[in-house]
Amino acid sequence: MSLNYIKNFYEGCLRPPTVIGQFHTLFFGSVRMFFLGVLGFAVYGNEALHFSCDPDSRELNLFCYNQFRPITPQVFWALQLVTVLVPGAVFHLYAACKNIDQEDILDRPIYTVFYIISVLLRIILEVVAFWLQSHLFGFQVHPLYMCDASALEKAYNFTKCMVPEHFEKTIFLSAMYIFTVITVVLCIAEIFEILCRRLGYLNSQ
Repeated sequence: MSLNYIKNFYEGCLRPPTVIGQFHTLFFGSVRMFFLGVLGFAVYGNEALHFSCDPDSRELNLFCYNQFRPITPQVFWALQLVTVLVPGAVFHLYAACKNIDQEDILDRPIYTVFYIISVLLRIILEVVAFWLQSHLFGFQVHPLYMCDASALEKAYNFTKCMVPEHFEKTIFLSAMYIFTVITVVLCIAEIFEILCRRLGYLNSQ
């Protein structure tokens, strides 16, 4: 019986009950994760090693880099992807435990409501992630960062630090904002698809 639950859960995650939901899974699972996993590592993988300040010392570089990056972008975006997956995963786990077929989700009002709630939670989490990203990383990576090193070295308060490959990081940052917006738009479109299908189902009765 447990194997059936796992199978239903797996199929539900890969094959949502809506066409737009299936496209969202493809976009989310393939393009976005590939972009983050492959290109994200290439762009941000060695950032800490090449981040240098004036004067160039290991202690000062590490201190200023931790100030510049309270959380690394790869970790933030990985947490974002995992968090956004949670509402859908919880719903499909519920559906698997109840032996609900994907085709029946939109035919029963209670299951439809639960599914819409999971989509709305995805939208909320994406919007929160967008807001956090804008506060943590901004919309542009500047070539110079002014580090407040007064806690480390009393000879000076601020020091200039060079941010490596700032233009590539700006492009990548913009792409991650665009991915978040696309995901939100797909979730909104999925809710409209569900409502249209429900109205069509009611009219046919």
